[in-house]
Amino acid sequence: MISEPLRNPLSLFDVRGKSAIVTGASGAFGRATALMLASLGATLTLAGGSAKELAEVAAEVESLGGRCITVPRRPDSLEDAQAMVDAALAAYGRLDQLVVASGYNKAGFIHEMKYEDWQAVMDANVRGAWFMAKAVGAHFIANQVKGKVLLMSSVRGRHGNVSGYTAYCTSKGATDALTRVLATEWAKHGITVNAIAPTVFRSKLTAWMFGDDELGQATKKRSLSRIPLGRLGEAEDLIGMALYLLSPASDFCTGQVMYVDGGYTAG
Repeated sequence: MISEPLRNPLSLFDVRGKSAIVTGASGAFGRATALMLASLGATLTLAGGSAKELAEVAAEVESLGGRCITVPRRPDSLEDAQAMVDAALAAYGRLDQLVVASGYNKAGFIHEMKYEDWQAVMDANVRGAWFMAKAVGAHFIANQVKGKVLLMSSVRGRHGNVSGYTAYCTSKGATDALTRVLATEWAKHGITVNAIAPTVFRSKLTAWMFGDDELGQATKKRSLSRIPLGRLGEAEDLIGMALYLLSPASDFCTGQVMYVDGGYTAG
């Protein structure tokens, strides 16, 4: 007998009716993932620090025929994370997916960098993901939801950088470790946890690399020289992997850091 996935492979990518929280929803990756999910029939809880920017993304979601609510909060505390979970459940009565797309970077050489700046990067990239995982994971486990969790890592979780990335690289290394430990901890509950790790792609976070600043220009040139495909990434380059990791297609994939990097980590 031919199984349904072999008979209809595209059914593996069906996310219709799924309910997803997307943090950092007004950023490049969060927005792209939200629009992708909306276009495929998922319902969305969009979270971020700017109500105005969230409203703009929500309008785009609705233009695609999608349904969403907005929660103008960052995951700065467990209370913030729980508020997002509560909002999703109140709106849709279910929660199936978590996409942590919020993040922050502040480059600076360690001998010049203020501790407060280092800690701000760690808080945004690690503590916030931990809060979201704790709140969403508690709901998944209590309600026996075989949910999907997708974190945002970077090639910088694996490679260092000479341009003052002690905070960012450290935070993304921690993200990789969080991905693996959550995957092993939650596997018995049928919850998958994976991460996408891009190289440099166009976003608010990398805007400093496209100006006239000497450090930014040097970083951009060096990054391009290491990418075999010869270009920086775009948000659209990430959504194919995001769909895979948020759909039934990846039900036997967990604890993985998936590099979408134009070949950066291959060389």
